Amino acid sequence: MMHSTIAIAALLAATAAVPQPAGPRLDARTAQAAVAGCVARAAERGQTLGIAVVDVGGRPIATLRMDGAGFGKMDFAMAKAQAAAAWGFPTAAMEEGARTTPGFAAAPHVVTVAGGVPIWSSDGRVRLGAIGVSGAAPAEDSACAEAGIAAAGLRSSRTAD
Repeated sequence: MMHSTIAIAALLAATAAVPQPAGPRLDARTAQAAVAGCVARAAERGQTLGIAVVDVGGRPIATLRMDGAGFGKMDFAMAKAQAAAAWGFPTAAMEEGARTTPGFAAAPHVVTVAGGVPIWSSDGRVRLGAIGVSGAAPAEDSACAEAGIAAAGLRSSRTAD
């Protein structure tokens, strides 16, 4: 029992010392600001949406299923966010890619409906994750995602070098 306790304590100490990556990152506070910006836009239009913000690995940071939004909207918002995070470009562009690139539509994490948008740092140099929105018309979902990104003080596209 004593050895187990020591091993667990050593493991906890080692994981606590793992350094955080340097540079911009998408933290919970910023992700929640993106969700809040999208909610504000949706509320103005009477929309009930599912909203998901993920990191570059597609893992959820902040999610919200607005009152009245079915769980399918939330699932689709998550799929859109994960697709934009995986590929680094908006799901709106994936529709064109699926039409013009043989096999692309069947590739992992491809969603061909607008509403998934990558999130870049405020200077547009570092891709931080993505936001996915579902529940309105696809163009409205994308506009809401863009509003959320702007509300968080971030960008939806890379700065040209």
